[in-house]
Amino acid sequence: MEVIYPVSKIEKTGFKIFLAGTIDMGVSIDWQQNIIDCFHNIETKTELIFLNPRRKNWDSSWVQTIENEQFNSQVTWELDALEQSDLIVMFLEAHSRSPISMLELGLFAESNKIIVCCEEGFWRKGNIDIVCKRKNIPTFETFDSLIEYLKHVMVGF
Repeated sequence: MEVIYPVSKIEKTGFKIFLAGTIDMGVSIDWQQNIIDCFHNIETKTELIFLNPRRKNWDSSWVQTIENEQFNSQVTWELDALEQSDLIVMFLEAHSRSPISMLELGLFAESNKIIVCCEEGFWRKGNIDIVCKRKNIPTFETFDSLIEYLKHVMVGF
């Protein structure tokens, strides 16, 4: 198992899992690390490569424009990682806003490689549920049910 963070190159071969969803400029729970921790002791036939967009050295004062090299490289890395991933795991935390995650859901709703956990209380849960139903995207109501599903599926890899 390996974890790749922005803006490192994604050159490894294996089963790539992009951890999309709530970050809220770094103030949300670090659910990405919780998923990664769940797979430290699970053996799989294929190497799992987690693509984690939660940048350890993120600076919320960076101007979010195409001209800002740090911001541009972060967004470019995320888009590349989403495209290169074999599975996109999206978690939308109950009391978050997550506008970029909703954008990513729209971009990859027809990719047949996304699964979504949208907690009760998420401000646009109805929209998320309707899009997922229309596009036949597997959904989960709780983080624990998402983890159990991933463990079950990944053991076969």
